[in-house]
Amino acid sequence: MSLAPIVRIEAVSKRFGGVAAVDRVSLAIRPNEFFALLGPSGCGKTTLLRMLAGFERPSEGRILIDGEDMAGVVPNRRPVNMVFQSYAVFPHMTVADNVAYGLKVSGVARAEIGPRVEGALAMVRLEGFEARRPDQLSGGQRQRVALARALVKRPKVLLLDEPLSALDKKLREEMQLELVRLQQEVGITFVIVTHDQEEALSMADRIAVMNRGKILQVAPPDELYEQPNCRMVADFIGTTNLFPGRVLECAAGGIRLAAPGLGELRLAEDGSPGSEVGIAVRPEKVQISHERPAGELIALPGRIVQLAYFGDYSHVYVETGDSVRITCYRTNRSRRETGALAVGDACWVSWHPADCILLTE
Repeated sequence: MSLAPIVRIEAVSKRFGGVAAVDRVSLAIRPNEFFALLGPSGCGKTTLLRMLAGFERPSEGRILIDGEDMAGVVPNRRPVNMVFQSYAVFPHMTVADNVAYGLKVSGVARAEIGPRVEGALAMVRLEGFEARRPDQLSGGQRQRVALARALVKRPKVLLLDEPLSALDKKLREEMQLELVRLQQEVGITFVIVTHDQEEALSMADRIAVMNRGKILQVAPPDELYEQPNCRMVADFIGTTNLFPGRVLECAAGGIRLAAPGLGELRLAEDGSPGSEVGIAVRPEKVQISHERPAGELIALPGRIVQLAYFGDYSHVYVETGDSVRITCYRTNRSRRETGALAVGDACWVSWHPADCILLTE
């Protein structure tokens, strides 16, 4: 039997004047889950997180945490704690005092504070840093202090508001792994807000994609990437080649459709004759070659118009004779690769029909 959700959001809206920052959102977040709220700036994800924390009140709807309705429950009485984008550590306090602050304010016995602070610092791998001040720490270490201060109070849900955005790329990637390790180790629910698709995909058990105050799709990372339910999700999660199309015919084995620049295609999908659809293909699914590929593939001749080198892989941009621009990812597997590509080369791009994602919304 599945466990009851630790967080239940029921038809919650938040309006600022005439603007709905959050628009009738409903979500169920599971115990011990790493859950991400993902979307572009202004989509409502931070407002939703602040309502969970109690810093904002819903205009309508209910928020329940561990079965308790949070209406009227002030932030410091909720079974949650929050880690902010700016860390918000006290610069005049030592690391130990920063972590102990919430326990002292809550009236925890002095004899209990020391061991709990020690345990929290061990969790975030900051043993031996107790006497240092924040200005003696790196950005990643200050973020760990903020995490320890939040975890030391043993919340049922940890809320993280863009917690890694101030870090450089390499450190951010290291901290992503650390957060996943930490969440698995402490065994509590993490809810993270981010606009970084790679961050959400690499960390979360499930992701809710938001836009204009609404939830568009909730799914595990692989399902969200490979089976987006609408064009906005397909376009926002990673990179995609997106083509317009029209369904011509439906049969038992699938559909026949026409797409400008691609010609007529047959896909093993359902559809309605005459309906307008989108056809999405991820760049890593697209193969590029100098010769026409064999097999039952969608294949188009074109010319390379741009190359972008990223070290381990390259982006190759191809323009077909119908002025359709297609992006392909090519892995740089060898330092001595033969058949190198160059701008201006004639080429073929191809992919398997099963790699097409049909989008009806």
